[in-house]
Amino acid sequence: MAILPTISGPRDLDALDDGQLRALASEIRAFLIENVARTGGHLGPNLGMVELTIALHRVFDSPNDPIVFDTGHQSYVHKLLTGRQDFSHLRQRGGLAGYPQRTESVHDVVESSHASSSLSWADGISRAFARTGRRDRHVVAVVGDGALTGGMTWEALNNISDDNERNLVIVVNDNGRSYAPTIGGMARYLNRIRTGQTYRSLDERSEDLFRRFGRPGRALHRGLRGGTRGFLSRFTGNEALYSNLDIKYLGPVDGHDLPTLIETLQLAKRYGAPVIVHAITEKGRGYEPARHDEADQFHAVGRIDPRTGASLGESSGMSWTDAFAAELAAIGDDRPDVMAVTAAMLRPTGLLPFAQRFPDRVHDVGIAEQHAVASAAGLAYGGLHPVVALYATFIGRAFDQVLMDVGLHRAGVTFVLDRAGVTGPDGPSHHGIWDLATLQVVPHIRIAAPRDARRLREELREAVAVDDAPTVIRYPKGTAAADLSAIERLDDGVDVLARGDSDDVLLVGIGPMAHVAVDVASRLRAQGIGATVVDPRWPVPVPPSIVTLAASHRLVITIEDGIRVGGVGTRVRQVLREAGVDTAVDELGLPDEFIPHASRDEILRDAGLTAPKIAQDVVAQVLGTRVPTARPTVDDAELPEWARAARDGA
Repeated sequence: MAILPTISGPRDLDALDDGQLRALASEIRAFLIENVARTGGHLGPNLGMVELTIALHRVFDSPNDPIVFDTGHQSYVHKLLTGRQDFSHLRQRGGLAGYPQRTESVHDVVESSHASSSLSWADGISRAFARTGRRDRHVVAVVGDGALTGGMTWEALNNISDDNERNLVIVVNDNGRSYAPTIGGMARYLNRIRTGQTYRSLDERSEDLFRRFGRPGRALHRGLRGGTRGFLSRFTGNEALYSNLDIKYLGPVDGHDLPTLIETLQLAKRYGAPVIVHAITEKGRGYEPARHDEADQFHAVGRIDPRTGASLGESSGMSWTDAFAAELAAIGDDRPDVMAVTAAMLRPTGLLPFAQRFPDRVHDVGIAEQHAVASAAGLAYGGLHPVVALYATFIGRAFDQVLMDVGLHRAGVTFVLDRAGVTGPDGPSHHGIWDLATLQVVPHIRIAAPRDARRLREELREAVAVDDAPTVIRYPKGTAAADLSAIERLDDGVDVLARGDSDDVLLVGIGPMAHVAVDVASRLRAQGIGATVVDPRWPVPVPPSIVTLAASHRLVITIEDGIRVGGVGTRVRQVLREAGVDTAVDELGLPDEFIPHASRDEILRDAGLTAPKIAQDVVAQVLGTRVPTARPTVDDAELPEWARAARDGA
């Protein structure tokens, strides 16, 4: 009889013996492979978390004992054990989120999927429990070794060690990888623990000693294994780092040995003060295609064949990331001063071709965006031109450094922001919709938004030519948009994509939204409304020709795939007012909401950022007629509140 369907909550684990728990682990792995293969998702990290998650829920009483997952993509097993076993629409509208989500379950505490924050959360929760008299409750933080490369973890550890009167357990899920193999001094330190001959020799001799006493000795060894290993660590230096922080260290333990994990976590639970449990796990455990994937061990996959791991996705052309990757490598041939910097995302951001060609010109700082940006300012001071490649959602982690270290010092640093705008299935913490609004407040910054791959290559070359101010190139996730040629390029670099018979409407399309603007113009022409379409190419600062064109039109419409509050449209409006141009401006973009997971097309449609909807509204404004609103493809009840408001023009 299958065990997984009988698990509706963590306490259902209590009645299972060791053999049943191991059988459950096997069922969970089979479930993950079969279901994630259908929808795509984070497969490798969760295959490595099976036994560790079972042990956590066996020992601790979630949600009374909150479990905080750092980078919550490792929470699929947690979802299964807390009653969420319908993975048929994982990361799709109406289905389970790919990260913890409070609206799904009381067992989900922290929704953010940005790394290195879990220890700060756990520190705060445990302090609150202690101060409010709930000292019987435990707090567990599950942090990967990759997240330990982030500075926030060490800020938190420094403060956690300041007050030992709390029930706080930190579980280090050490698989030697984040997206790719973890780098830096911390990685080397943990690797020495994993592979150290002295430690393994002492551990094996200890086990041999207990075995001489037969079954009682073996039982005693199992019961003391966690504590013994912590003891042995004193002779090998493994505990030195954490003991200097005055935090108890247990481990390392085999993260796939359920009895050992349970016993060690029980020791940690009884300790009564902050304690670190160091578990060695294997990313992609139990799935040969993942284990043999040298790139990232199936960290995140699309639809795959569950038997072979082969991708079932259809390639529809070059991705934005691939276009950047090829062009940066070509720039590297021409510019020996160009150096690439990234934060544990060499492959996902497209830096691998550059790294293969110029291995000594790539600096991977680990999950440490703040350090990446400040270090880039230093590289620029030293005569190099750094290109910092990040996901757009992560640039917010380093905003102070962009402002004060790069911007203030007029450093020639180029930021390349992948996954800008709506990203889709990864949900609110991964949408890259804030960069346009936040970065444009940095004095002298220049921001480019290419509308297609050709413009990406063109604008990247222009960006690295700037050596006295920060530059930004931002582009979305997925296949690059088809080339969209201009009918004219103005003196300040603005591309004119279409001209109307009359100067009724000026459509300003930002990046890929230029394609939407051209479609809108075509629909307006059919209604007898003249529309000019421009792509600023570099929308920040606002090019002078935009002001000139706006002065000769009756209405300006800006279209962007970032939040409209403080976005490019807002800046255009301000610049027009400063120039004494009183043309009306409609700023179209995404609402200032945390937008849940859904496809990019679904989210843009919900926000009214489609050509039919925009054209309809413009017709209503220009001609003073109201065209009946088309019935949405989903019922109102299925639309989030922010989407209904956006659609209805609120």
